[in-house]
Amino acid sequence: MTFENYKYIRPNVEEAKTKFLSIEKRIKEATSTSQTLEIFNEYNELRNELETMSTLVEIRHTVDTTDKFYEAEREFWDEFSPELTSLLSKIDKAIFNSKFKEELKKEIGEHYFNLIETTLKVFSDEIIEDLKEENKLVSEYTKLTSSAKIPFDGEDRNLSGIAKYVQDENRDTRLKASQAVAKFFKDNLEQYDSIYDRMVKVRTRIAKKLGFKNFVEVAYLRLRRTDYNAKDVANYRKQILEEVVPLVEELKLAQAKRLGLTNLSFHDEGVNFKSGNPTPKGDRDYLVESAKTMYKELSPETDEFFNFMTNNNLLDLDTKPGKAGGGYCTFLANYKAPFIFANFNGTPHDAEVLTHEAGHAFQVYQSRNLMPDYVWPTYEACEIHSMSMEFLTWPWMNLFFKEDTEKFKYYHIIGSLKFLPYGVTVDEFQHEVYENPELTPLERRQKWLEVEKKYLPSRYYEDIPELNEGLFFYRQGHLFSSPFYYIDYTLAQVCAFQFWKKANDNREKAWTEYLHLCKLGGTKPFLELVKEANLENPFQDGTISHIIPEIKKYIDSVDATKF
Repeated sequence: MTFENYKYIRPNVEEAKTKFLSIEKRIKEATSTSQTLEIFNEYNELRNELETMSTLVEIRHTVDTTDKFYEAEREFWDEFSPELTSLLSKIDKAIFNSKFKEELKKEIGEHYFNLIETTLKVFSDEIIEDLKEENKLVSEYTKLTSSAKIPFDGEDRNLSGIAKYVQDENRDTRLKASQAVAKFFKDNLEQYDSIYDRMVKVRTRIAKKLGFKNFVEVAYLRLRRTDYNAKDVANYRKQILEEVVPLVEELKLAQAKRLGLTNLSFHDEGVNFKSGNPTPKGDRDYLVESAKTMYKELSPETDEFFNFMTNNNLLDLDTKPGKAGGGYCTFLANYKAPFIFANFNGTPHDAEVLTHEAGHAFQVYQSRNLMPDYVWPTYEACEIHSMSMEFLTWPWMNLFFKEDTEKFKYYHIIGSLKFLPYGVTVDEFQHEVYENPELTPLERRQKWLEVEKKYLPSRYYEDIPELNEGLFFYRQGHLFSSPFYYIDYTLAQVCAFQFWKKANDNREKAWTEYLHLCKLGGTKPFLELVKEANLENPFQDGTISHIIPEIKKYIDSVDATKF
């Protein structure tokens, strides 16, 4: 059955409540471990049914944010999901307090109980209305950002559509495109300020009602981080500051020199070569066909997976008016089907986003038969699969980039390294915001500039004065929809660099370890998964300094001036 035929039916709220409350009662009254497990399996089937409907709405709404039917359904789920969380919380509590808990741990795994303990800590019926408000604010942000109609090069473009001009080899074109993007955010600054301010307030209110000092710990628990905390993350950011920032600053100087510039302005940062960035040598259909060949040759598992994706129309890759920005992978539990959403725009990002989201999709395809809480691991582990897939597919990049293959590889590894300081900027900024919720929107924007200066010291906005107002972070959707998620990309990037190194040393062994990691799904917490894949712990002092020399060696071996 192809995606178009996946049927959406709005759930009957009262019927769902009755079923969940019945399950809660039966778990409490169960007289044996086997009876409890039977009810637990019924609970997971019901969850899968509802999550499938919710995910169908998410996909169809983001594919076309102007579709009135799915906009209304999104509003329904914004209202219903906090109530659903309340029902799930009751069952979590019943399982957690079951008199057969120790026997259940042997059957389900202790990790499951650690996960539900985190969710129980961040929910109470007292915050249901606040959660509804938070959901509506996320939808308000998505709608505002998707509404961008930026006049450029003869037509109105959304933020994804204008991205290729921001990376144009012609400096004047990319400056004008960057100015046009900044103007959109400046024109809507009052709305962005208002949405984010209300978000910070509602999240702080949620934290206080739950008995926490501020929203930071709530966010960590929501992300189900069971084996590290904010202190570990702060030490990790320190390593990035000391080990990575100086190298990135060196690379930016070399980049400026290649471009014939004294120094890089913001609008130059995205272009690595005088001749422009490498571009894929074909349209969407060509790229998908190339990916089919790549995944057929990579392994039998990836061949089966990618045929499943293409045969069932589970990729929406074209940029279209009204389509939400960005890219994501999600999972439709009832169909055991991953779904990839992206916005191709004729830049190297097309190949990167395709392999990145395919990494997520491949992992969830491998663990699709596990119970709901184990299908995905926590986010930072999820991103290992996606970012490592980007590197593990390097031998096939010639299919996408032809004569620009080596240029792309250099562009890709430099970009991955340059991403780390930006990623920790986003994270530290969020700590500042939620540890100081009384800041005004203006003070928050000034705080962004302050943190940015720490990790991106040479960034400057001379020709785009609006960005000196600190509004850049408003384009980072994760700040709105998934607070504190962003550091996960950087932790995973450190792990992906390790897979890159492993593949250089022994490709077959690297693939075996990667496949093993994917099959584990979310059955273990982050640091245990890292160990299972024979990776070094990113939080540990020394891990980053072990990786940097190998990357630097590769960078030094490439004569980037020839590109």
